[in-house]
Amino acid sequence: MKKRRFFSLIAASALCCTCMTGMTACGGSSDSDLIKVGIINNDPNESGYRTANVNDLKATFTKENGYDAQFSYSMKNDEQIQFAQKYIQDEVDYLLLSAADTAGWDSVLQDAKQHGVKVILFDRTIDADESLYEASVVSDMDKEGETAVEWLKAQNLSEYNIIHIQGVMGTAAQRGRSGALDKTAKDLGWNIVTQQTAEWSAEKAQQVVQVAIDAGKPFNVIYAENDDMAKGAVAALDKANISHGVGKDVIIMGFDCNKWALQELKDGNWNYDGQCNPFQSSYLVDIINKLEKGEKLDQKTVIMDEKGFDAATITQEDVDQYGIGG
Repeated sequence: MKKRRFFSLIAASALCCTCMTGMTACGGSSDSDLIKVGIINNDPNESGYRTANVNDLKATFTKENGYDAQFSYSMKNDEQIQFAQKYIQDEVDYLLLSAADTAGWDSVLQDAKQHGVKVILFDRTIDADESLYEASVVSDMDKEGETAVEWLKAQNLSEYNIIHIQGVMGTAAQRGRSGALDKTAKDLGWNIVTQQTAEWSAEKAQQVVQVAIDAGKPFNVIYAENDDMAKGAVAALDKANISHGVGKDVIIMGFDCNKWALQELKDGNWNYDGQCNPFQSSYLVDIINKLEKGEKLDQKTVIMDEKGFDAATITQEDVDQYGIGG
């Protein structure tokens, strides 16, 4: 790893505003002063959540803020591992990783450790020994699922016939959101009419629901593991003139809290949306600053606070404050 003197970064508290507004800090430095970072993320077009996440990182990890950052994107684990290997060869100081899959990372992370590259996970956890990374900044995907399922349980429906539209299989989001529903459905005898991945895609989700409609399967809940898939599911319902939302035939549940999705809640067209916070760069900067100063981290895993929104109680203030995207 190259040697460089520590470049004094702006405070993490100030960066929190920076990442939210896209503003950059004043000042500059030579390239040798910059902290070299390789950032591996999922496809920016995967969802509104991912677009917000990518934009947040790109607004923060700039030369003006003291970083020489490279960005790579893929929804395939093997491609992400290739990116990681390249960044290690490039002698980055930090590897920031949002893994496409939870498994298969041990070897490349061991290689990073041997080369002195500090690994920080964000957005998603992995199945690897904690000694192979410095810290992780994540949502509690299990809790997201549990919060959503507890809300659904509280609706006290006379019967539960659920179309379950899953995200990309094996991801932390899919495992957490699916796991909670699977457990409760088994414990309480809920009927899972259809359980199928749509890989975060609105179009594929629409097809899943259309097939269920064409097959004449009765259902009264759609549990979609992100907002885009919930939107696709609703498109199939609208095409078939099936009512949905507050007081209607089908309950609609999504995740991520895109602004347009929260507006659907406020308008009564959807029933529930679970928050997943994409603004993680300020947490990452705080960790990097502490590591650069040789300080001990307060905790290995930083879990962000998140909530669920109910169409019956959501306000315009909630939409404006918590909605992501335009």
